Amino acid sequence: MFVVLGIVEAFTMHSSRLVLGLTVTAFFILYGVGLGAVARGLFRASTWSRGPAVFTQLIQLALAYSFWGSGTRGVGFALAVAAIAILIGVFRKESTKALTDNPEKDHPVL
Repeated sequence: MFVVLGIVEAFTMHSSRLVLGLTVTAFFILYGVGLGAVARGLFRASTWSRGPAVFTQLIQLALAYSFWGSGTRGVGFALAVAAIAILIGVFRKESTKALTDNPEKDHPVL
């Protein structure tokens, strides 16, 4: 989604705000690619992916709080529900076990 937002930003840039447009475009594209890598890492149960996934969801909860105003309460609610659901999934016992860095899991001691 962020990659799409970056591409949309690239096509809607104006010469009066060129630097801001380029910066926002680069940020959205890099953030989207990074989230894709984290999602792939979670899917493959890579231990490095848990931290960035939790960090991103905490940012999303803060963003949901900022949308909790008058006309955007629904957006804030949707963001908060999605972030909480993902955090619950990441912190489940099975997920924690799969994402724990345990070298003995791969090479048991005889």
